[in-house]
Amino acid sequence: MMRLYFVEGGSRIWLSSWLQTGGWPLTLIPLAVLYFYRRKIKGSDTKFYFITPRIFIASFVIGVVIGLDDFFYSWGGSKLPVSTSSLLIAAQLAFTAIGAFFIVKLKLTSYSINAVVVLTVGAVLLGIRANSDRPEGVTSKAYVIGFIMTLSAAGLYGLIIPCIELIYMKAKQAITATLVLEIQMVMCFAATAFCTIGMIVNKDFQAISREAKQYNLGEARYYIVLVWSTIIWQCFYVGAIGVIYCSSSLMSGILLAVLLPVTEVLAVIFFKEKFSGEKGLSLFLSLWGFVSYMYGEYKQEKQKNNKSQENEMTTMNSECV
Repeated sequence: MMRLYFVEGGSRIWLSSWLQTGGWPLTLIPLAVLYFYRRKIKGSDTKFYFITPRIFIASFVIGVVIGLDDFFYSWGGSKLPVSTSSLLIAAQLAFTAIGAFFIVKLKLTSYSINAVVVLTVGAVLLGIRANSDRPEGVTSKAYVIGFIMTLSAAGLYGLIIPCIELIYMKAKQAITATLVLEIQMVMCFAATAFCTIGMIVNKDFQAISREAKQYNLGEARYYIVLVWSTIIWQCFYVGAIGVIYCSSSLMSGILLAVLLPVTEVLAVIFFKEKFSGEKGLSLFLSLWGFVSYMYGEYKQEKQKNNKSQENEMTTMNSECV
């Protein structure tokens, strides 16, 4: 949806950044449902919110960083084809693994390290012949800057999600679905506020109506693209942060990498983008990295289960004696 905005005549990078988190009020809907559900069970003593000032401040700071990351991603998305930018974004898995290792002390296995290496090689491979898929009207300099911005967005996002997991670990309270949604809402609000300042400085608000009239798909569809972009992005953030809550930051990065083949196919179908040999090899490396990581997780989980069963057998034998 973001690329559709730019391809059909959109040019406001700060507006595109704003759309990525501007749907934060939608989070109030599930929060309201959860509140009334708690109230039905516990009565009038139900707490209205669970977020503490400490968690609020941490979430707000991360939200500002997310706003910066949104700007990087929008800049890159305005200059690069979807297939190229999505392959670069896949490199966030490598940054997530490194960030999780240092920030939340995640233990890296040989499989996760292999995933980091091949994903990095895939990104470098795209950079070797960066200009081969440069869209019409985009200069070499703008393309290179877009390439760097997208890679920076991947790196920054790869560090953001371990920081979110760190908030959960340091919360000193029960992590519930309500608290997760509150954290997500604060982060998106902070990111939106950051992008709003950028829009004001860049005079994007004044340009929206003019851009809508000049949009290739028509004025009505221009606003439809904006609205649906906001909704889709908000669903993305709820899902990504929810996976961190249910599993880990690294798993959230893994699931994002799973969407890579889908994005590649959609880019070729809807935007008629060229799928070069470099992109094919980069896609293969990205999928290889993903499979490598998942196999490592499978083996690690299997070892834990076997060890747990051995401990249970040892305990049972001791009791029998």
